[in-house]
This record gives sequence, structure tokens and C-alpha cells, in this order.
Amino acid sequence: QVQLVESGGGLVQAGGSLRLSCTFSGRTFSSYDLGWFRQAPGREREFVASISGNDHHGVYLDSVKGRFTISRDDAKNTVNLQMNSLKPGDTAVYYCAAIGAGKTWSKAPDYWGQGTQVTVSS
Repeated sequence: QVQLVESGGGLVQAGGSLRLSCTFSGRTFSSYDLGWFRQAPGREREFVASISGNDHHGVYLDSVKGRFTISRDDAKNTVNLQMNSLKPGDTAVYYCAAIGAGKTWSKAPDYWGQGTQVTVSS
């Protein structure tokens, strides 16, 4: 069974940066695509970014392009989300997620982390 554990959330002022990390365990890390989702109060959970297991190709939500960078370290079984130029609208609980190779993010991920709070003050 895959387990995902996030860390790195917190409170930051607008324009600041945070780095989220997610540690993967239980299966072969390189066989999974990893992603980040977020959910703000009163809103649906939304896709933020993903990175494939084979070629490490990244995909981003339009509103975070150029500000967020997703990366993965296959030696450490971790996926990171570097968030720069943060805005109050980025405030949400951020969730790490995993899907098996060949699956699509258009369906619910196979596995979720517990979430980490990111709060951006104006």
C-alpha cells in the first residue's frame, strides 16, 4: 500500500516562497506519477501540478505556471513543490497524490497524503 506524507506548509507573506515535500513509501516510486492538488475553504479540490515517473515531465495549473516548480528525487522517493511569488489566492490545504503509470489525472488519484496547510497573508 502506498503511503504519502507531506511536509513544509506554513504561513508566508505575499510574494514569499515555500517548499512542500512529499515522501512516498510502500511501492516502487519510479512506477508512479506524482502530483499536487489543493483545496481552499468552500472550494473544490483542484489540480496544481504533476510529474511523470518515466521522463519527469511536469504539468501545471495555468495560474501557477512560472511561479511553482514540481520536481522528484527517485533516490529519496520524494516529490517537491517549490512555490515562489505566492499570492493570497494560493492559500489552501495542499495534498500530494499518486497514480500508477499509464493512468490519467482526470480521474481520482489512487493515493492521497493527509494534506499540509499553506497560508499566504496579504
